[in-house]
Amino acid sequence: MSLHTWWLFILMTFVVSATPGPNMLLVLSNSARFGLRGAMATMAGCMTSLLSMMSISAAGLGALLQMFPAVFDALRLAGAGYLAYLGIKSWRSPVYDQPVDAPKVVEPAVQPGALFRQGMMVAASNPKAILFAVAFLPQFINPQNPQLPQFAILLSTFAVIEMSWYFVYAVSGKSLAAYLERASVVRVFNRVTGGAFIGFAALMAAVRD
Repeated sequence: MSLHTWWLFILMTFVVSATPGPNMLLVLSNSARFGLRGAMATMAGCMTSLLSMMSISAAGLGALLQMFPAVFDALRLAGAGYLAYLGIKSWRSPVYDQPVDAPKVVEPAVQPGALFRQGMMVAASNPKAILFAVAFLPQFINPQNPQLPQFAILLSTFAVIEMSWYFVYAVSGKSLAAYLERASVVRVFNRVTGGAFIGFAALMAAVRD
């Protein structure tokens, strides 16, 4: 893999990672609700899932989804169902007014493990991530050279760029937390994020290969 190829991969990954999606929305939402600690747990879950899927796809297993469309459709619909569940849960979350002089607490604390698992499930909810890895990564690997080192470089590069964007969304979510002191504002925030999750679910369910 040449230096030019690597920089091209960086550019394309930067643009793809910056595009708002379920992962970024979840990081932003959890950061606003539970602070940076909650966002970090969510980010770790998302990255664990993504890197696992990319490793699986590198082993050639992702191609099985192309060979068996019914399996792919089942995973796609299951992922859409989970995103819809998150959207309904967010939409219906209870809200409370907070006194102006009270310590800032947006929502009750949630165990980091629960947010980690939530991040994993959201990142894994779209099986197209595996197919994307199957179609995208091989274009940047030179088959004439050892492939494992090249894959390690690409995977590390992807992880750094993806995590950098997670931090951008997490900081943005933390900034939003300052405004989530009134029930009316929290309600709007919940409806917007819930509606966005439901929208992602609808788009995923409508996808046809």
